[in-house]
Amino acid sequence: MERFTISLDEDLAREFDRLIAARGYSNRSEAVRDILRSQLEQYRQKTEQAPHCVANLSYVYNHHERELAERLTGLQHDHHDLCISTMHAHLDHENCIESVILRGQTSDVRRFAEAMVAERGVRHGSLNLVTVDLQAGARYRHPSGRGHTHLKPRS
Repeated sequence: MERFTISLDEDLAREFDRLIAARGYSNRSEAVRDILRSQLEQYRQKTEQAPHCVANLSYVYNHHERELAERLTGLQHDHHDLCISTMHAHLDHENCIESVILRGQTSDVRRFAEAMVAERGVRHGSLNLVTVDLQAGARYRHPSGRGHTHLKPRS
């Protein structure tokens, strides 16, 4: 671990302490680490230094909207290489929420998410994206002959 010191004026320090207490951090260091991770992730994504990702796309839609559920499912099937899993829940007699776990090239994941959210009848779409590194040479080979690539979230 590398240590560094920062200076804060008293008001900012008190406000920061209230924030970390409200969020349940046990100390300032862990809160600062999380803030730094978040800012680095935003920077990587903004500057396109995030070629691969895992992501969660969530959205609400009215299942009475003409053929919408079929269109959404069709898009997922058309992009089966990106879609790992989908969870569906009923909110009321008309509205459903879905959460789709995705992985792949960041640009492909973003385009897919934009297409899903742009479907007529989809509301409240949100994409939470996490940059990952493909583990070079870490292609795991199971004794059965099956294998997979490890995805390591950037810290």
